[in-house]
Parts: sequence; structure tokens; C-alpha cells
Amino acid sequence: MKIQLILLCTFVFVACSTSSAKKAIASIESKNGSSASGTIVFSEEKGAVKIKATISGLGEGPVAIHLHSVGDCSSDDGKSAGGHWNPTKEDHGEWGKAPFHSGDIGNINVDPNGIGKLTLVDQHGRWSIGGTTETDIIGKSIIIHAGMDDMASQPSGAAGMRIGCAVIKKATD
Repeated sequence: MKIQLILLCTFVFVACSTSSAKKAIASIESKNGSSASGTIVFSEEKGAVKIKATISGLGEGPVAIHLHSVGDCSSDDGKSAGGHWNPTKEDHGEWGKAPFHSGDIGNINVDPNGIGKLTLVDQHGRWSIGGTTETDIIGKSIIIHAGMDDMASQPSGAAGMRIGCAVIKKATD
């Protein structure tokens, strides 16, 4: 009886402590002759998606990062990734300040060593991992641009050529 009770308590503890977080990952491939590389991890807990990006091989200063509509990085110029992911047909803008769309992540500040880091939590319900067509980021792409996003020019913020591309894939544990 004691063994059964111990096993039951162990099972309940393990079941309750298992993380229910969904994860997705994207590995940056260089484009247009750049040296861009890096990893982007998305995690979703309690309906909020967090992006954590670490990119290297960049020039110092801000560079734009956007979600694009097509999960295809096969072209040398990154244009196979299509335009910004904009399922709600809104104007391009600054994340969190209307108007903006689901692909508008913004800029990554790059240090003198060519490394840029970004952490952002979607507080607006724009993204999901495996959710509805309007919010699901799986199968989309991430584009790193050579310049900074001006947060105003249509349709893409005048951010310049595409220097990095990654397809977002659901992570397997």
C-alpha cells in the first residue's frame, strides 16, 4: 500500500510539474553575401508568445527584424520569404503602437562586436504557436534586414536588403 501511495504521489508531482510551454525555433541563414547567423526561439505560455533572438555577424547599430509570410529561405536574396506577414491587413508601424501588423517586430540593437539580442513578449495576442491561421507563426519566416526599420514607410519600413532568413519550425522536445 505504501509503495502504491508513493508511486501515485510521484506520478501526480511529475504530471503537475511538466511544462506545457509550446516552443518554436528558427536558425538564421546568411543572405546577400552577409555573415549573419543566429538562433531565434519562440515560447508560448498561458497564451503569450515570447521571442528571444541572438544574431551575430552584423554591423554595429540597429537592424530591422520582421516576420514574413512565407516559410522559404531558398533564394540568395531572401525574397523567397515573401512580404511581411500581415494577416489583418494593417499598415506597417511600430510594434505595440497602432497602426502596426503582426510582422512588425522592430529593430535589434547590434553591439560593436556585431552581436544583436532581442527579447519581446507579444502582449497583443498577435502570435501563437500552432493556433489559428491569423496568429500561427509556424511556417512563417524571420528576416533580418541590413538597415533599421523607420516604423513608418509602407509597406516595410525602408529597412533595406535582406541579410538573414530563417523558417520558423515547431520545436520537438
